[in-house]
Amino acid sequence: QVQLAESGGGLVQAGGSLRLSCAASGIPFRLSVMGWYRQAPGKQRDVVASITIGDSTNYADSVKGRFTISRDNAKNMVYLQMNSLKPEDTAVYYCNSKSVLSTAYTFWGQGTQVTVSS
Repeated sequence: QVQLAESGGGLVQAGGSLRLSCAASGIPFRLSVMGWYRQAPGKQRDVVASITIGDSTNYADSVKGRFTISRDNAKNMVYLQMNSLKPEDTAVYYCNSKSVLSTAYTFWGQGTQVTVSS
């Protein structure tokens, strides 16, 4: 059974930090590109950061220099360290996996709410 379970969301003041975690099970984790997406109310879901099987990372321009994505293949975990948070970072954050073997193996977590107060 596939499961991507996010945790670590919450309410934080502007300028603060949060660390999101995603525990993956039932997927070929070492052969999956892992990503974090976010969706604010009334807006589309957009990619925030991704990390390849070779640990190459990509970030949305809006979070470069503030967010860091990492993965632990031994624990099937992916993390998103978020620093210098801004009110515009408020959204539901989703963990995503995409297998390099087939686009059919794409999965989503349930999401975790991040709220940044001004």
